[in-house]
Amino acid sequence: MQPVNEFKYLQVLQKVTKLISMVLDHQQVMDTIVRELPGLLDLDAATIRLLDPSTNTFVMGAAHGLSLEYLSRTQIDSDETMAVINSGYPVAKTYVDQDGHFSDQNLLSQEGIKSILTLPILFQDSVIGILRLLTRRNRLFLPEEISFAMALAEQVGIAISNSRMFTEMENQIDFMQEVQDISTLVNSTLDLDTVLNTIVKRLPSSMGCKACTIRLLRPETNQLELAASYGISAEYMQRGEIGQEQNIALALTGAPVSIYDVSRDERVQYKDKMAKEGIKSLLAVPLKVKGEVIGIIRILSSTHHCFTSSEVNFAATVAEIGGTAIQNARNYQQITLLINQVKESERFITNILNCIRPQLLVMDRNLHLVLANKVFLTAMSKEENDLLGADYRDLWQDQEYKAEDYPVEQVLATGQTASREQQLSKEGNILWVERTASPMFDETGEVEYVIEVIRDITAKRQLAQEHLERVKLQSVVELAGTVAHEINSPLFAALGTAQLLEDDLESAALAEDVQTIIRNLKNIGELTRKMTTMTGFDSRDYIGTTKIGSLR
Repeated sequence: MQPVNEFKYLQVLQKVTKLISMVLDHQQVMDTIVRELPGLLDLDAATIRLLDPSTNTFVMGAAHGLSLEYLSRTQIDSDETMAVINSGYPVAKTYVDQDGHFSDQNLLSQEGIKSILTLPILFQDSVIGILRLLTRRNRLFLPEEISFAMALAEQVGIAISNSRMFTEMENQIDFMQEVQDISTLVNSTLDLDTVLNTIVKRLPSSMGCKACTIRLLRPETNQLELAASYGISAEYMQRGEIGQEQNIALALTGAPVSIYDVSRDERVQYKDKMAKEGIKSLLAVPLKVKGEVIGIIRILSSTHHCFTSSEVNFAATVAEIGGTAIQNARNYQQITLLINQVKESERFITNILNCIRPQLLVMDRNLHLVLANKVFLTAMSKEENDLLGADYRDLWQDQEYKAEDYPVEQVLATGQTASREQQLSKEGNILWVERTASPMFDETGEVEYVIEVIRDITAKRQLAQEHLERVKLQSVVELAGTVAHEINSPLFAALGTAQLLEDDLESAALAEDVQTIIRNLKNIGELTRKMTTMTGFDSRDYIGTTKIGSLR
């Protein structure tokens, strides 16, 4: 700077103050200052760097008059100079192109920088950034010039802080509305994909960023898996495993991580991939549910972005809301899956039960019907919904219900399987059923359910009766054969004697009587012959209740 009088200082200060007062966004404030100051103060270039509290480094805020290569150097100034600046004091240097303390001396020479005035930007006695004024000619900075520049830097600090606060207030209002909108959206559905896609689309849009990703921890492996993404290419998503990145590891501990320059930050692994994708800054916040981290949200910016506290709080709030919504959606998925499995199991069991030919029903310990197969429902001429929950005793209202006649009561009383046969009358026909009841026990050993199987044994009963009749008939046949065999011997002897006697009789009357005897003995012989070859007999009514039979 050339020596100027107090009036010139006042003019410059008024103009800078006016420029500052014309804009409210702190980025616009910084851009305006670095553009206007060189012309006002006879300089060649100016830069403003802001302190990034997360890394305790100064990141580029605005610059004018310098090449990108120079601005991208790794070291701003010597360690001694930065220590003085951090203490709140300015540092003026000339002939910097000949100073061996600069690690990037070649860049200084290429840029032609010879003199630099570095000033701390203060707000309430705290360093929030640095203002650097540069010339391409050697010149001394006088004490009054440095004092004026310090006053100017202080005004810049106030302007930036006020702008930040104003922007923060605006952002907080906008973010509050956005939080409400996002909360309404993600809580209006239990579909997990909808929740995830809503977050990754709305979050970067609200923060003016390029893209967003959500990765969730898989409980079985505790590994992060991509759940949703927006604004980035498939090629970038396939760059490799990101679990070892420091920003991810730090976010998984529960704290947000803000990175201004991903190309130079050691907490970023795939710098070349991010550069190709056009990502320059990122913010990683943990997804939490009741204090437990279940995943990570990363907001990616295509411009260098120093994330403010309101932006970090906004992202963290959305992550908290999103974490709860995601967990609810996950729970709903699990419940839905469980319900489907139960329904499928019920369908499978129902199909099996319906294939069982006997009637089957299940009652709880209070004798309320909880399950019945199709055969039972058909026999009762009822639908399932009409019978479920009905009292077991009410099912047999058309019959005289006696507890001892139903084995279900016995099972509840004894805890042991019980069975009983019953004779029923249906539409004038006599039916026989076999009722078998079995217990199902709970964890305490008490009867919780009773399964009853009702079988129609009418045919079985008829077969048993027919078998009994056959046995009786066989006994009669065998007895008849035995009797006939026993009768035959004396019968043949009597017949022979009568025939001999007939030849010796002279009386016609006696001979006729003997012939009658012989005829009857022969009839008896024919009867015994039939008895020995008998396979059955037929009966017919005779007189009154008397029946007579004929052999066959």
